[in-house]
Amino acid sequence: MSAGVIGDSPLFVLEYALRVLRVLVLLSLWRMILEGRPSSGGMPLGSVLTYTLISEVFAQQLQLRTTLRDAFWEGTLVIRFLRPMGLVRQLSAEMLGRWAIHFALFSLPLLAVTPLLGVDPRPASPTAAALFGLSLTLAVAVGLALDVFFGALTVALEQPVWVIDYLRGAVGTLLSGSLLPLAYYPWGLGDAFSWLPFAAMAWAPLAIFTGTGDATVLLASQVVWAVALWPIADWLWRANREKLVGYGG
Repeated sequence: MSAGVIGDSPLFVLEYALRVLRVLVLLSLWRMILEGRPSSGGMPLGSVLTYTLISEVFAQQLQLRTTLRDAFWEGTLVIRFLRPMGLVRQLSAEMLGRWAIHFALFSLPLLAVTPLLGVDPRPASPTAAALFGLSLTLAVAVGLALDVFFGALTVALEQPVWVIDYLRGAVGTLLSGSLLPLAYYPWGLGDAFSWLPFAAMAWAPLAIFTGTGDATVLLASQVVWAVALWPIADWLWRANREKLVGYGG
């Protein structure tokens, strides 16, 4: 699966180049906006830069996508049901393979050049580092549940897979804090969004990493969403199983 990422996408180098460019642009913008100003939004400039960098380093985990949408689009879902392994485990295994190649070719090199970018990639404290590992695991659990949920929703609504996928991407970018820290949202919207499942995917681990939020509250919200979403996703998937024939199942 890792080799397939490169073989199936010959422009993967361009993709990584654009991601690096995005990081450079975001870091530059934050410096222009916050340089010389007192801490605003509860985050000093150094923390915001670290937040932005780590968000890109762990983008595959914080903006989780499995190959479920590809199986819908290609009509190969039935093949997965014939394998001696559950669907979620198959999706997880394929996802881990993709993560490995992306982490080796992009995340590690990006971390290696952080001195040139003027960003400190270290967590706020050793405790923050340990809790970040736990929070990232919970974020993956929530993200995987949401991926299955939106897959089942696609089947339930009988919509083209990319319509739901684009809608999910737009909503997720707005509500998760993966692009813009929720601490900078106006009118208290960030506080409201922090209780939603999308925030459990990105804002929670990144806030813990940078020492921005209350780790206990953030972890608790992640646990609640992980426990709540999986039964819902499983029920919605099973309830619409007969409609899978239209997607190759």
